[in-house]
Order: sequence, then structure tokens, then C-alpha cells
Amino acid sequence: MASYRQDIPTSMLLKKQIAVGGDKKSKHEQRKERQLEEDRKAGTAPAMVDVDTGRDINPHIPLFIAQTPWYVPSEGPTLKHQRPHEERQKAMTQIGEWYKKGTTGKTATKFRKGACENCGAFGHKKVDCFDRPRKIGARITGEDIAPDDVVQPKLELGFDAKRDRWNGYDPASHKEVIEEFEQLEEARKVIKAQKMNEGEVNEEVEAEDEDKYAEDADMAGVSVDMDSRTRITVRNLRIREDTAKYLYNLNENSPYYDPKSRSMRENPFNGVAGKELEAAKFSGDNFVRYSGEVTAANEAQVFAWQATRKGVYAHSIAEPTKLEALKREFEKQKGETKDETKKELLEKYGGAEHLDRPPEELLLAQSENYVEYNRKGKVIKGKEKPVMKSRFKEDEFPQNHNSVFGSFWRDGRWGYKCCHQFMKNSYCTGSEGISAESNAANGVKSSLGKVPESVEVEENPAAVKTEEEPMEHLEKVNKEEEPSSSSSSSSSSESSSDSDDEEEIRREQEKRDRETKKRDKRKQKRSRRKEKLGKRKRKNRDSDADDDAKKSSSEDSDEEEDLQEAVKRAEKDRIEGMRAVREGDRKRKYNTDYSNKAPSEVQMEAYHRTNIHSADPMASFISQKYEKMAKK
Repeated sequence: MASYRQDIPTSMLLKKQIAVGGDKKSKHEQRKERQLEEDRKAGTAPAMVDVDTGRDINPHIPLFIAQTPWYVPSEGPTLKHQRPHEERQKAMTQIGEWYKKGTTGKTATKFRKGACENCGAFGHKKVDCFDRPRKIGARITGEDIAPDDVVQPKLELGFDAKRDRWNGYDPASHKEVIEEFEQLEEARKVIKAQKMNEGEVNEEVEAEDEDKYAEDADMAGVSVDMDSRTRITVRNLRIREDTAKYLYNLNENSPYYDPKSRSMRENPFNGVAGKELEAAKFSGDNFVRYSGEVTAANEAQVFAWQATRKGVYAHSIAEPTKLEALKREFEKQKGETKDETKKELLEKYGGAEHLDRPPEELLLAQSENYVEYNRKGKVIKGKEKPVMKSRFKEDEFPQNHNSVFGSFWRDGRWGYKCCHQFMKNSYCTGSEGISAESNAANGVKSSLGKVPESVEVEENPAAVKTEEEPMEHLEKVNKEEEPSSSSSSSSSSESSSDSDDEEEIRREQEKRDRETKKRDKRKQKRSRRKEKLGKRKRKNRDSDADDDAKKSSSEDSDEEEDLQEAVKRAEKDRIEGMRAVREGDRKRKYNTDYSNKAPSEVQMEAYHRTNIHSADPMASFISQKYEKMAKK
């Protein structure tokens, strides 16, 4: 380091009236300073002394480090500018300071200002309170006030303190671990002393076992005693005569060998002809990943993940006993639930007999019954297999029917196909019922399906086309057949069928009459409504009828009141719309009307009255009036 040269700022030179650059040294003085510097480095001359600390300054320090800058005042050579300035140092948190947890244990008797409004404790606000939200807070009741929280210090952590994993660790907590270990050690010594007194354990053997176990635990390998003085530990030993895994298959596409874990997971002889024996010796290391307890460990890990996701914390490594207990309990409950569900299904739907496995000889429907078929598939010898019938009611035909109700349709009505009857649960009449139904459809009345001689069906072809004519024709036929059928022996069955048909025809006629009356009532109602509306729209009414005049005046007044209300509503809607436009989209209220109704005459009249036309000379005045009302 060169000799010390004091740097004085220009402001100080001007203040002391010293010429800038007036202290230049001659060449002789510069030569003497360089010689003094060389002597100080060689140790023949004494080193410079720090004027602030009184210590020697190392002469080998570079000049740009030892020289005081112009903005740091100094009276002589010093290294103060290289030291941390105490006045600029930030007071950092000491190692013993940390966040205190819990509460102070002190509870107030009444609510204090600034405390939590929910629990009444100092140290937090209502939004940060961890207590249950009360229906009426402590601020109002003043009862059941919680203890105050500890006032947390404001820690000023540095860069390293923020990233220190042991920051805030209390060393006193490790005392519990030490005490537990000492208790276990004392218990082990007591047990060992008892065994030695009983003569069960040899002291020398016990010492050797302890050394062996300790070394296995420390070195994590296999120890081999090569000499009494030397002990060598070798990891993952193998017999020298065995072939290395990477030498099994030297092809370019051979399975990958990982030298770090010393594993070849795939079979090196897979697909190689002539290497079947070698493949039997070593088929790869993949089987280790799916054999033994590996599968159970993987299932336990998956169970731990699923349990944690559902709110039950369990760790497969940190808490293996807890995880195993939880898994066993889960499997037990799962099996019970499955058995209960299976039992309920069997009780509800049946079929428990099908769960029993049949004998081996009956698995493929084998039996000793001999059955012989011909070319067409018919049984020649033996019994034919019974046809499986459904257990549903669709295959049952009540009342001697051969078909289900709904298999026949005619003229908008459903019936039975076997007898063409339209009455459900009626008795089947077979082919006779079909012929009687067809004759009735053609306008002929006969229970046996034969056309009577007194009735000529061909002369009335239009009887089938209309609705009323067939009925009249049937009534005539019935009247003609009544005297002739009283003396015959089969009159009972014919009269019963005739009475059923007459009842059916009478019902149809009554139905048509009811519909006709309904139509007439609707027409009369519509006509009265039209007449009423026409009276309201008329402007000139009879002055002779006082009642009609009063009625018309009351109706006019009602219409005028409705119109005034509609006008007010239209003006209010206009003001609300202008106010929403002024507020913008952010403050606009959510108002959606899903009604899709046409406006009434009163609403349309109110709209026309309140609408502002552009040609109206008062349009601007009215618009300003609405704007002022919208601003309020």
C-alpha cells in the first residue's frame, strides 16, 4: 500500500480557501514514499497505524481498499470505512426470540374496547377468531369471555434466518427423547442382568452380537473379517463364479442394465432361441417388484392416500401400525356391508338357489335322458325339453282367452284378438264372438253371426258410412227381432247379447249428447263475452236506461283509473331506465322478466301518451325533466 494521502472534498477546500491541486508533491517526495512502501512490505520499516483503533495496517492491502474515499471524513490512515457502521446496522432478532403460542390464561370479567367482538379476547379481531361464531357476541352479552392471546413480537428476520429450518426450535424439547432412550437402556440392562443370572445368555456371545448388530446398523453392509486386526465391509457381495447380469445378453437391443442399482428388470433371454435353460435361472428383477409383501405395501400406500383425501390422516411410513389397523377395520366393514347388501337383494328379488354351484356333470346341462331327433328337429325318441315359461303375468290368459287384451284394434278401440271383444276381463266367445262382432260392425244384429231373413244388408250400404244411421237401423232390427225371439229356445243368449249392445249404443249416444251440450254452452259464453265487449266500446249509449248509464259511467271511470296507473308505471320505468344508463353496467341491478305476454290496450295507450316524439317542440323540455328526476 502506498503512503496515506488524505482526500478532501472540494466543498471543504473552498471553505478553508485552499487551492485545488495546490498540495502536489515533488518527484523526490514521491520517490521517498515509494521507498517507504517497499520497506514496509519488506518489514524493515514500521507499518502505518489506524488512527481510530490504534492497530497496524497491513502494508500488502491494495490501495483502492485502504484509501479512504472522499465522502468519508478521516484524520489519518484508517480502515473504518471497511467495517460495518453500527449506526447503520439493523437490529435483528436474537436467537432466543420467537413467536409464543397459546393464551396468557387471564380472562376478563367484562368486554373491553378493541377486543374480539365474538369471544371478547384481546390479540385478534372477529374475522380472525377461531372460536365458534356465537349467535350473540361477547360485545353485547359481556359473558363467557375467552382468555387473551399472547402478544406476538415483531421479529426482524434476516436472509439466513428466514431460510433456517431450525429457526424457532426449542432445544429443551430434545430432552424428552434423551430421557426415553435412557429409560429403554436401563430396562435393557435389567433384562440382560436377569438372563445372565439365570444362565441363559453368555456375556461374550452377547457382546459379539451387540458389536455385529451395531456395525450392521452403522455400515449398512456385510462385514468380512479378513484378519484379526483388519475388518473390511463389502456391500452387495456376490460369488465370483456367477455371471454378471450385464453379461447375459450382449446384443444391442438387450434389456437395459442399471449399474447404480445393479438391476436388470426385464428377462435378458426373452425371445432368444436356445436360451430356455438360462431364462429359467434368471428371468429379470421385475418379479421382485410384484412378489412377496410388495403388493401389500403398494395397497397400503394407496389406502393411505385415499383415507387422507377423505379426511382421515394416515401415513404408510410414519404410522404403519395405525394404517394397518385402519385398513383391517375398513376391510371388515366393507365385507359386512357387502354381505348385508347381498342378503337384502336376495330377500327382495330371490335367486339364492342359483348361487349354489351345480355338480360337475350338470354344468353343461348333461343328463342320462336319451332324446333322438329327426332331420326336421322333431323328437323321435325320448322326452322333449320343456319350454321355459316366463314368471310374468303377460303369459297368463284369463277368462279362457288365447291372446292378451290390446292385441286387436278397430275404430279407435282395443280388444282381444281371439274373440274381437272390447270389454276387458270379459269371457272369451271364440269364433262366434268374431262373427258377431263383424256382423255388428256391418250393421247386422245376430249372436250366431248369421244374417236374419227379415234384414237385408245389401239394400242399406250407407249404414256403415255414417254414425247415426247404423244406430237407427240397429234399433229397428232389435224391435223387429223382439217378438220372434220370445218363442225360440235360444232367446236367452240372444237377448243377453242384444242387451249388451243396446247398453253400449245408449252410452255412446249419451256421450255425444253431453259433448253437444258442452259445445253449445261454449258458443253462448263466447257470444255473451263479445256482446259485453261491444257494449263497453260504444260511445253513445241509451239515455233512457238509468241503470245502463250508471254502469257505463262506472266502467269508464274504472278504465280511466287503469289508464292513469299505466301512465304512472310507464313514467317510472322510463326514469328507472335513464338512471340505470347513468350508473353503467357495473351498478345495474339484475332484473329479468321471463314473461312473454303481449301488452294490453291500456298499456299501449299509456305508452303512446308518454312517448316523446322528435317533432314535438316540448321534447327537450320533457327529456330534461325526466333526467332531473333520474338524478334524484
